[in-house]
Amino acid sequence: MAIVVGYVPTKEGRAALRRAADEALLRKSKLIVINSNRGGRDYDSDEAQRFEAELSRIQGQLDDQGLVHEVRQLVRGNEPAEDLIAVAEEEHAEFIVIGLRRRTPVGKLILGSNAQRILLDASCPVLAVKADA
Repeated sequence: MAIVVGYVPTKEGRAALRRAADEALLRKSKLIVINSNRGGRDYDSDEAQRFEAELSRIQGQLDDQGLVHEVRQLVRGNEPAEDLIAVAEEEHAEFIVIGLRRRTPVGKLILGSNAQRILLDASCPVLAVKADA
């Protein structure tokens, strides 16, 4: 079994990764870190290199923790929600971990579209994590 975590280099993404790593250690599960980008003309080589460097750093941290893990950077033209749900299904994941950002009172009426889609469409449980204040 595996735990799938959606990672973006933000405080919410780092909080999700920390919690997913803690859960993987506790459950002795494989951790699969997914960084999903749509690609296209807005995704340039500089941005790709920054993401690769960040994911390489994360790979080193997970190695140091002794976690069985896999880090995937997906640029397939999909929305991040599609990629996370697909990987979770392929891997028969125990659950998915995502980070949520704080919202204004008006923003609370609408959850982020990727977060909402993952929460509603995933066939496994989803753990939503907030960043530390």
